[in-house]
Amino acid sequence: MKPVINHLLETDLYKFTMWQAMLHGHPEAQAEYQFVCRNQSEIPLAELLPEVNEQLDHLCTLAFRPEELTFLRSLRFMKSDFVDFLRIFRFQREFIEVTAVGRDLSIVAKGPQVHVMGFEIYVLAIVNELYFRRFDEKAALVEGRRRLAAKLDSVRAFGKLATRRHPFEFFDFGVRRRFSGAWHAEVTQRLRDEVPQYFKGTSNVHLARTLGLVPIGTMAHEYMQSFQSFGVRLRDFQKAALESWVQEYRGDLGIALTDVVGMDAFLADFDLYFAKLFDGLRHDSGDPVLWGEKALAHYAKLRIDPHTKRLVFSDGLSLDTAFKLYAQFADRVQMGFGIGTNLTNDTGLTTLGIVMKLTRCNGQPVAKLADTPGKIMCSDETFLAYLRQVFSVRKPVAS
Repeated sequence: MKPVINHLLETDLYKFTMWQAMLHGHPEAQAEYQFVCRNQSEIPLAELLPEVNEQLDHLCTLAFRPEELTFLRSLRFMKSDFVDFLRIFRFQREFIEVTAVGRDLSIVAKGPQVHVMGFEIYVLAIVNELYFRRFDEKAALVEGRRRLAAKLDSVRAFGKLATRRHPFEFFDFGVRRRFSGAWHAEVTQRLRDEVPQYFKGTSNVHLARTLGLVPIGTMAHEYMQSFQSFGVRLRDFQKAALESWVQEYRGDLGIALTDVVGMDAFLADFDLYFAKLFDGLRHDSGDPVLWGEKALAHYAKLRIDPHTKRLVFSDGLSLDTAFKLYAQFADRVQMGFGIGTNLTNDTGLTTLGIVMKLTRCNGQPVAKLADTPGKIMCSDETFLAYLRQVFSVRKPVAS
């Protein structure tokens, strides 16, 4: 067996930042995460079952290495007790189960949240790489390198255009759906070497350490969703999550995710206090231009100078869509673009729309009401309806 995951740092930075916040604030929480493939795969994912189990067995033998823990300690927002926890941490195989359901895979991680939340990115990278090993790797990499060269040329050409008030900056957010770990490293290194004035970091903590890049990331949906089960009034879960984040990081990691119950409901909670404390907002569903205009209007309403804030876009981006969004907003607000699959798995093959999301916490369902209907995820329609009612979110009309 050729391992997909060789280092426990091969995951997104925000897994560590959320992990630390949960360990400090809610170490007793119990959670359940479920794997879903949103599109039809060319090869039945069920065929991967024995290999996925083998890879997970291997994952559960890994430990954080001394040099990796030293790197985490060097990040000023990582607390020493959390790094000490990681020093003795091991994934427990009993907390994750993989079965075949028809042509699909069912993967469920269930147990103490601080022991199961870390599985997500590794599981997605494992499924993705095992799947693409079934295709012609040589042909895929030839096409991938051709497309990467074209991307590099497009970034250089774009950089020669008239300078806007705020610079164009993009990051690699491609761990979970990459073609392979080796290809991910090659892409990231070329971006670092050839367009360093625009490429500013990676969410992959292992590559950040080995390539001397800035690790990028703050929070994901699971962090906000968890607070739907933490004993606060449901209407107040977003405020409770944001307040807890502020108390944990006290000025660091200041980009807030906006679409757990939709942008409008988020802004209703994102008052002057939070708008001043957080450095900016991250878009992950819905029309990005409409979202950006709403964000700027909200800052204007609160009399906050938008030039002091940052909008980060991360929803299925390509460089071309990033260029267009930059043209729309770059004279009005700082910007950043987290590009994933289009950087690390653009090889001419059809990609997988795989996710692994929190579905239950402390014995009750949790949900996100993303601004894109296809991204809504919940295992309980009754709770989903209640959440919509509480936040006055209309159910999307089927087209």
